[in-house]
Amino acid sequence: MSAITMRELTKVYPGGVRALDALDLEIADGEFFALLGPSGCGKTTLLRTIAGLEVASGGSVRIGERDVTGLPPGKRDVAMVFQDYALFPHMTVRDNIAYPLRIKKVDRRTRGGKAADTAEELGLSGLLERRPGQLSGGQQQRVALARAMACHPQVFLLDEPLSNLDARLRLEARTFLKRLQRELGVTTVFVTHDQAEALALADRIAVMEGGRIRQVGTPTEVFRRPANTFVAGFIGSTPMNLIDARVHGGELAVGPARLPLPDDSHGQVTDGERLVYGIRPEYLDYSPTAVPGALTGEVVVVENLGSVSLVSLDVPADDTGPADAGSPAGDAGRTSVQVVVPEGAEPEPGDTGWVVPRPGRSLLYRDGTLVTATATAEVPAPRAGAAVRS
Repeated sequence: MSAITMRELTKVYPGGVRALDALDLEIADGEFFALLGPSGCGKTTLLRTIAGLEVASGGSVRIGERDVTGLPPGKRDVAMVFQDYALFPHMTVRDNIAYPLRIKKVDRRTRGGKAADTAEELGLSGLLERRPGQLSGGQQQRVALARAMACHPQVFLLDEPLSNLDARLRLEARTFLKRLQRELGVTTVFVTHDQAEALALADRIAVMEGGRIRQVGTPTEVFRRPANTFVAGFIGSTPMNLIDARVHGGELAVGPARLPLPDDSHGQVTDGERLVYGIRPEYLDYSPTAVPGALTGEVVVVENLGSVSLVSLDVPADDTGPADAGSPAGDAGRTSVQVVVPEGAEPEPGDTGWVVPRPGRSLLYRDGTLVTATATAEVPAPRAGAAVRS
């Protein structure tokens, strides 16, 4: 078993910088788990602390049944792939792959055979006598993965391994990495700031901010039901619309617009209460003709995204002031609302448009936290056989 369990894990750097703030987290055996967040959120520090490259200031790390908190990296049975691959430029591909086995004092013939077998699995057989400088970025990435695989570790730790590849290679490598992890069944922790990578690759995601975990869940859970306004604004190729609103007569008032309350907020809000209304641009429908009660405003920007366009409208907002610090305040009682429209239906800047939310797709936030009919913690409860809390 190679589940990873962290309890009260803390890392404080000299000067009092708290990179990890008493984290509790469980990663299931064989899971592909992503650590996602903006720069400086602590995700790489967490990965390096699991690896033993950073010494924890407090708390514990367990891999399987072993407490590895005080063990050096070489005793933890983990393999790490770095952002820059960290290949030895003077060594051949064969020797780079075999290097961890050499450190473990495996005999030359055995490590050569294992290097060749691993290279064959990753399509590197014809490159074994080349040096890293003679390889493309994608090939170097596969050599770094082969080196990690060769010693058959309990855990793979991947620190943004795709960030140095161009867009096309990144997509190819993403597919390859997902398939490889499924075939090997090795517990894998993947650090990225690219949410598209996390959503595409991970079984579950931990979204981090300021050394803390703000939400843990499947890609579907964190995309459809962000637990707080930070996650709502961070996850998604286009951020969720977060709009100041006021409860009025069983509806939500946003300026002159009247929107239906989300289904799971009935009985959880009071008349006159100011909240934040959240809905993704993908879950709004645009209309060039008037729709009673809908959000309406002037088209300001149209961004072509290929098969769809992202349209930004300047709409009248609630004039009672911002609901909480997690919401974007509009200028002079107005706010920006974004909606995705299909190819061929794009309006022109300066047009007036109406946007209508799709049923069951909107959310409400109070003091930055999701309002639901059942008490929902910021981090979902563990599922059987899997995981997490922080």
